[in-house]
Amino acid sequence: MTFVLMVVAYIVRRNLDSADRLDPDAFWRRCFRFGGRARPGKEKRLWPAVLVVLVPSVVLIIASYGLRESSWSAMVYPLHLLLLILLLGTPGWHQSLAEYSGAWQRGDMQAAWHRIKARLTAQERGQASAPADLHLVVSNRFITAVFERYFLIMFWYVVGGIGVAFLVRGIIALREHWPQAAARPSFRLAVHVLAWVPVRLLAFSFGLAGDLVGWLRQAGTYLFSASSKTDEVLMAAANSALTGYALDPVGFARVQPDGWLNFGNQSLSAIRDLLNRSMLVWVCVWALLVIAGLLD
Repeated sequence: MTFVLMVVAYIVRRNLDSADRLDPDAFWRRCFRFGGRARPGKEKRLWPAVLVVLVPSVVLIIASYGLRESSWSAMVYPLHLLLLILLLGTPGWHQSLAEYSGAWQRGDMQAAWHRIKARLTAQERGQASAPADLHLVVSNRFITAVFERYFLIMFWYVVGGIGVAFLVRGIIALREHWPQAAARPSFRLAVHVLAWVPVRLLAFSFGLAGDLVGWLRQAGTYLFSASSKTDEVLMAAANSALTGYALDPVGFARVQPDGWLNFGNQSLSAIRDLLNRSMLVWVCVWALLVIAGLLD
């Protein structure tokens, strides 16, 4: 049932994302409101933030185990399905990218920047000084968001169950929304550690789902590097697995200068296709694990 629940949750969540509904970040921000105050010198304290996500995670682990061992064992499945739908998702990206692509096709790069700036951090906005730089920043942020909000959560659900998946999603939310900014770097490091194995599995999936020959030429430079950041691994793997200069705006402009206005839309379409095919690779692997009896 774990396999079926993940597939159903993925399909439902994708539809909700397309409709820009049920934003999980709004829930996490409400949960973290009490952390807006801290005494001077205590801004870096981690335990209040950790308790917010750790306690519900432990409760979920105990509740899932208790339900499985009781006469209400069938209730585990709708509970997990509901929670997976709430934990997964990148709402808002569909509309933002549609507006961004439309502005790019019109050649209005200033409008493209305004349409997407809400999805970027302050540092990333500063890096987007030229159209080519802007597109690489946007692509980086989009690929990373899909990885963290889908692949990472589903990986830990398979490994540790719904309680662990909730904990991982909570740590991601703490990194982004915990009111005490001084504590966020610790959660950023925690996400990096939690993502180390899954991000390399996804990078490997990019090779299987894309240009395997091109991917193999560069795989060793990021797959086995312990210091590479999550977004660096994803961008390097995606770039090597994609053809047609999808993540190389400078190369595309040199080879196809007349098609520059279509570059943004073509690149994002190629990225989406690669991510979708990579998810299909993961689903196939999970199906094989079910057949082998290693996953229920």
